[in-house]
Amino acid sequence: MSIANNHVVHFHYTLSEVGGEQIESSVSPDGESQPMACLIGYRNILEGLETHFIGKQVGDKFSVELPPEQAYGAVVENSVQRIPIKHVLDTGKGKLRKGMMIKVNTEHGPRDVRIVKVGKFNVDVDTNHPLAGKALNFEIEIVAVRDATDEEIAHRHVHGDGGHHH
Repeated sequence: MSIANNHVVHFHYTLSEVGGEQIESSVSPDGESQPMACLIGYRNILEGLETHFIGKQVGDKFSVELPPEQAYGAVVENSVQRIPIKHVLDTGKGKLRKGMMIKVNTEHGPRDVRIVKVGKFNVDVDTNHPLAGKALNFEIEIVAVRDATDEEIAHRHVHGDGGHHH
């Protein structure tokens, strides 16, 4: 089955900065790998990456290099905001400190930010995505493809293994 819109794709990936070190991977060193699942056609992954899945099949391996504009965008200068600490989601990392990546609640849901300064009641955060301004390389391996269910299409995301659980 060739990948098209309204297909669920399970894939392994390794992400690195172009010319740099590996950033993350779905393939764990201990062999306990869990592929990522994505419903194609609904921007559940970077649009610049998703377009490269179309027409691929199980077993295909390919590389995709994305410039910042097709990945997480350019770095936006002066993107520091002061957030009340009560909006910081539990990090499980202990005391907040400069440089730490955290999630904050926003009106659009949780957002990843980097701490610039910690105060008594507020935290100043840089709202740029941590990978903004970086050219990225993805190594992809397609491990499974299936038709999406009517419910997945209606909800615009994958349900079950590797996807969202209601």
